[in-house]
Amino acid sequence: MTLAPAQKPQWHHIDTVLLDLDGTLLDLAFDNFFWWESVPAAYAGARGCSLEEARAALLPQFRKWEGQLEWYCIDHWSRELGLDVAQMHRDESARIGWLPGAEGFVSRLRSLGKRRVLVTNAHPETLAIKDRQTGVTRYFDAVFSSHAFRAPKESAEFWRGLRAVEPFDPRRTVFIDDSLPVLRAARKAGIAWIYAVSATASAEFAAVTSVAEL
Repeated sequence: MTLAPAQKPQWHHIDTVLLDLDGTLLDLAFDNFFWWESVPAAYAGARGCSLEEARAALLPQFRKWEGQLEWYCIDHWSRELGLDVAQMHRDESARIGWLPGAEGFVSRLRSLGKRRVLVTNAHPETLAIKDRQTGVTRYFDAVFSSHAFRAPKESAEFWRGLRAVEPFDPRRTVFIDDSLPVLRAARKAGIAWIYAVSATASAEFAAVTSVAEL
C-alpha cells in the first residue's frame, strides 16, 4: 500500500519516534510459529494428548488473556501451562528475524536526529532473547517494556507511565504499531502521528506494508 503525500510524516515536525517490536520491526512469523506450533506440541507431549486436542485446550486460555499483560508474560504462561516458556524461546531463537527494511529504517532515524524509543509489550526476558538474536536495542535511545508499568500498551495506564519516564511531546511524536487496540490507545494519549503496519490496515489509521515506507 502507498501513502498519499499528505499522509506521510513531516519529519521536521517530529522529535520522537515510538516503535513497536513484534510485527513492526521483527517478523511475527516467529511468534506465530512459537504459540501455534511449538507450545501446542510441547503441551501435547507433556499431557499425552494429540496436537489437535492441545490446540483446542489452549485456545480458550489464550483468548482469556488476550490484550492483558498476562498474555505477554512468559512467567505467567510457564505457570499456567507447566512449561519452561523462556527456555522454549531460547531453543527456537534462530527463527527470530527482522522484517524487510526495518533495520535500515531504524538506523536512518539516527541520521535524522530523532529520538528513537522502543515500546513493546514483550516480557523483558522475551525482549532479551530477541535482542541477542537481532541486536535490535542498539538502535534505540531508550527501551521500555510494558511490564515495567504493570499495564499493557492497550491501556491508558501504560501511556501515563511512559510519559512519566519519557517526557515526549505527543504533538511532535510518531508511533508505529501493528495492533489496532494499541494504536487506538496511542490516539487517546494524544499522539499526533500514528501509523499501522499492513496487518492492521483499516480506515482508522494510515497504513504501510513496511516501516521503510515512512
